[in-house]
Amino acid sequence: MTERRPTPAGVAAAAKRIAPYVTRTPLLPLEWQGKQVWVKAECLQQGGSFKLRGAFNRLVQLSEAERSRGVVAFSSGNHAQGVAIAARRLGIAATIVMPSDAPAVKRDSTLAAGAEIVAYDRATESREAIGARLAEEKGCVLVPSFDDVDVIEGQGSAGIEIAEQLGANPDHVLVPCGGGGLSAGLALALPGTRIVTVEPEGWDDMARSLEAGVPVPVREPPPATRCDALQTRLVSPLTLDALREAGAVGTSVTEAEIERAMAFAARHLRIVAEPGGAVALAALLAGKAGALSGRTVVVVSGGNVDPAAYADILARQATADRRG
Repeated sequence: MTERRPTPAGVAAAAKRIAPYVTRTPLLPLEWQGKQVWVKAECLQQGGSFKLRGAFNRLVQLSEAERSRGVVAFSSGNHAQGVAIAARRLGIAATIVMPSDAPAVKRDSTLAAGAEIVAYDRATESREAIGARLAEEKGCVLVPSFDDVDVIEGQGSAGIEIAEQLGANPDHVLVPCGGGGLSAGLALALPGTRIVTVEPEGWDDMARSLEAGVPVPVREPPPATRCDALQTRLVSPLTLDALREAGAVGTSVTEAEIERAMAFAARHLRIVAEPGGAVALAALLAGKAGALSGRTVVVVSGGNVDPAAYADILARQATADRRG
């Protein structure tokens, strides 16, 4: 039996399927180095990130029997919120496996959406193993954050919107990458577009996997990063294959470059970008995007950041700019 794979047709169907449930996020103009580029503000999606798209596409297709048993997901926060919001609106019970060090803003929002949280130690426990065990014990459907055809195709709906908003497929898209669900979905939605995945330094397993042609894990021990949403240690063959077939390339950015991008987003775009959501913008600002064109799109994928940490970053960046 042939394994099901995500497809462009599946992305197009997903975009129509979830349109009543998700927000059509804006494409913001940004002049950079004498050229106009565009910023897809997925930080303005319900739940504060693109994750609602994949969650709804997965959950809305469940049978009545599956809905009655509930769902289980594992996430540092954005997928958690997406699944929790979609589950609440569809009348489905949700259990979320979250790291004990997840940002409080993400944990609190997940609880507010009505989900049950099971905490785990990110350093010593496997969220995948815990999620699988809970799904078996409860008889629930497991909803992965990226290693799932329906989730990937749902995330790709952002690409359908980009093409409609531009009036054509973009030449380049810079996109934050953890497990690769969003970047793979965009690659399927936007044939002919050069996809550049962006990760934090030391967590660039997708970039290294694209170079090697096979999934390559993060080098242990990985460095500390503020990008809790992008701490994926090994990408999925589903996402890697879609990106390889599209000719995608990868790059990485430093923590300082990420913080600069967060402050830039606040000052020049008037949007809140969390660390993981700002990495693609960081690559643009740091000159790691390659050649630019009038149809270059930068995805800001999420805006769920701890208020105190965010205020500290903005204050330090403002001080650095004054000294500058």
